[in-house]
This record gives sequence, structure tokens and C-alpha cells, in this order.
Amino acid sequence: MTTIASPEPPGDADNKQRISNFPVAFFAIVMGLTGVSIAWHKAQAVFGMPLDAASALRWLSVALFAVFSALYLYKLARFRKAVAEELAHPIQLNFFPTISISMILLGIALLQSFPGTAAVLWIVGTALHLLFTLYVMGVWIHHEHFEIQHINPAWFIPIVGNVLVPIAGVPLGYVELSWFFFSIGIVFWLILFTIIVYRMLFHHPLPDRLMPTFFILIAPPAVGFIAYAQLAGLLQAGEPDAFARVLYYSGLFLTLLLLTQLGRFVRLHFYLSWWAYSFPLAAITIATLIMYELTGLRTFAIIGWLLLSLVTLVVVFLLFRTAQAVGSRSICVPHM
Repeated sequence: MTTIASPEPPGDADNKQRISNFPVAFFAIVMGLTGVSIAWHKAQAVFGMPLDAASALRWLSVALFAVFSALYLYKLARFRKAVAEELAHPIQLNFFPTISISMILLGIALLQSFPGTAAVLWIVGTALHLLFTLYVMGVWIHHEHFEIQHINPAWFIPIVGNVLVPIAGVPLGYVELSWFFFSIGIVFWLILFTIIVYRMLFHHPLPDRLMPTFFILIAPPAVGFIAYAQLAGLLQAGEPDAFARVLYYSGLFLTLLLLTQLGRFVRLHFYLSWWAYSFPLAAITIATLIMYELTGLRTFAIIGWLLLSLVTLVVVFLLFRTAQAVGSRSICVPHM
């Protein structure tokens, strides 16, 4: 007897297709939410705020990390070719370290309340990030198909993750290891920054889909300042040194520069890359609050409040737009 296979239900086929197109860039959402959670936690500590917004954002970040990890592991198990294509893509490749960065950030966010869990997340995230950094830079060195138009600020992502390591690494006692990662991040940030400025000045502008990644330019100096404050013991000294000031003020200038271009950004069609606005703004917010702690200048308190309000509104808006995109099935679709 010949058996005729039943056709796969259309809904199941559509869901599988969407999971095969589930981008690793979804982990940038976790980065943004966790960054804002840490910013609120810092603001609560600095200003003695009774409102505990940090906890809600932190647990939302944990939940989304668990969901995205499950979905991407399923994609890895069922659609390995799609994962391999992302790994070979000159832009999407750089979003794989958002997985390890999310773990490091969750470790930072949980450090005070759940130090044991935070240490595990930090150790696993740090080890994984080193592997991602080595892999991505190996691809950069031995590539055969990259062109100057492929580079964009998303290439900073593997580098920024290294600079994040000392923020929890120093309190956990891994001081020399933290200096190792900090050195990688700072040196290669300067190299990539030079290449990206060259690309912006002398080649075609970035496509609309990648325009929001300009905000990633803020992250290396802002995160570098936060990490350096830990490594150099600035909070204990009570005064920022010259290098700390250079890092902070370069990050603040890039923030001002990009905010003056706001009209160009608001006209863009919504893409998942809009989440690139969130983490860098959270980083410069935290850096500003630390500058207020170090200097006591009221100006930094005002800037910190303004940035905290801005990044909170941005994240609420991004959550709304992302939910809309998921509901309309305009996300997790093949790239044209």
C-alpha cells in the first residue's frame, strides 16, 4: 500500500520559515534593555530614588534572553545553513557577539543582588566573547569578499564587548584579566574608528537599514570610561584623571553630534537595527552619572537626568515598534 504524506499545515510551515529567518541581531534588544536597567540602577543609587524601575527592566531582559536563546538554539539545530549564512555575512557576522555581550551585561545587572549567578554569567559570557572576538577578527584577516562599503559601526560590537568585561570583572577579583580585555577593546576601537570615519567621508552613505548603527560610535568611549573608572579606582579616588576625561568627553561629543542629526533618523523606516539607539545612549547615561559622582558638578546631574529620560522613552518606543513589527510579521523575513 502506498502511503501519501499529509501536507504540512500552512501555519507550521510559516512558523518554521520565520524561525529560519530569526536574526541573531535580536540579542541587541537584550543589550539595550539591560543597559537601561543598569542606568536606572545607577540613577537610583546616585539620587536616592525610591522608584525601582531597574528591577522590572532587569527581569524583562532575563526573560527575553531566555526566549531568544531558545529560539536561536532551535534555529541552530534545525536550520544550520541559515546560521552558516549569517556567520559568512559581512554585517550579520558582527552581531553574534551580542549573545556574549548580553550575558556579560546580565552579569553586571545581577552582580549586587545575585552575585553567584552574576559570576557564572560573567565567566561564561567573557569566555564566549573571547571566542567570538577571535573568530570575527580571523574572518576579517582572511576574508575574500569584504569591500569598504561593508564596514559600518556594527563592526564595533565585537570590540565593545571586550571593554565591558572589567565592569564586573574588577569587583569579582579578575583585575589582570579585565586589563587584558580592556586593552583589546581600546586599541582596536581606535583602529576601527579611523576606518569607519574614512568610509563615511570618502564613500557612499550607509543604507537606511544601517543608519541607526551610527549610535554605536558612542559606545566604545562611554563604556571605556565606565570600565576605566573601575580599573583605575576612580570612585575611590573621587576624581577623574586625564584619560578618563578624554574617554567621557569624546563619548559626550559623539552623542551631541548624533542628536543634532535627529531629523535624519526619525524619517527612517523601522528596522531591528533601531535597537542600536538604546545601548549606546544607556552607556553615556551611566558614564554621565559617574562623572557626577566624581566631580559633584550639578551640570552632570542635569545631563544625566536628560539622558536617562531620553533613553527610557527610546526603549519604550522601540518595544512598541518591535511588538508592532512582530504582530504584522514584518520581522524575521528574508532580506531583499
